[in-house]
Amino acid sequence: MNRNVGIVGVGIMGTAMARNLREAGFSIVGYDPVPSAAERLNSLGGQALMSPRAVAEAAPIVIMSLPKAEALTEVISGVDGIAQAAGTGQIVIECSTLPLDIKQAAHDVMQKNGKVLLDCPISGTGAQAVAKDLVILGSGDQAAFERCAPVFAGMSRVQHYLGPFGRGSIMKYIANHLVTIHNVAAAEAMVLGIKAGIDPAVVYDTLADSAGTSRMFQMRGPLMRDERYDEPTATIRMQLKDISIINAFAADLDCALPVYAAASQVYHAGAALGRREQDTAAVCAVLETMHGIDRTKLKS
Repeated sequence: MNRNVGIVGVGIMGTAMARNLREAGFSIVGYDPVPSAAERLNSLGGQALMSPRAVAEAAPIVIMSLPKAEALTEVISGVDGIAQAAGTGQIVIECSTLPLDIKQAAHDVMQKNGKVLLDCPISGTGAQAVAKDLVILGSGDQAAFERCAPVFAGMSRVQHYLGPFGRGSIMKYIANHLVTIHNVAAAEAMVLGIKAGIDPAVVYDTLADSAGTSRMFQMRGPLMRDERYDEPTATIRMQLKDISIINAFAADLDCALPVYAAASQVYHAGAALGRREQDTAAVCAVLETMHGIDRTKLKS
């Protein structure tokens, strides 16, 4: 197969994907409007190009990891968008968590221009992306999905094909629903231990391999234990974007999510307390603030 792969959106996820695909033997071209992101891609041995269109003309398979719906619309339908790229048959693997109607509109534009958009959100954090510990939640044209198998293998641990376009996003909403709750549950457990006078390290070490553990407790528990929130692999801002999308999706289905609604409020509180750009593990600090906990005094 053609070993050129494109990446549009060289943020936390895109950078990790590019690095892993380079190590798997692929040549990487990409685009990001942020100069530092383009420089980062070049430093990894990739080649930053001037537009999404240029990326799609240089690579038959393009991965997209974008921060918001407006970016997807611009990248696909803009003057220098992928839909305008010369040739037909290009496959775009859309990995972002975005509203499904926006993705469907992008899919339809691509289809009209002889190109394929796959809906393939990713389950996993930026730290997991670095370790290639990602799960692909794929949907859309099955033949195109199967053509992308070597690329998926180069950047992820597991790949699920879930059916027609949009099923991937729905499964990601469900996965992020659980992540939202489990992360706050981990923080709440940590705070309960602290209030009871137990060292956070003892709480983590005891529970990380217990019946009460979760992937979120195992992954974010160390950050909560050590109060390390300023090098995020997923920010509270990003989580709030996903919360808004999932709330709207559930509302359209008349599906009540009471536990999710309660957990979501802690992320809103985190934003209000100035922690929007910190790791989502900072919900632990939010709960500590609510309880008047000052760890510096606990240590003295």
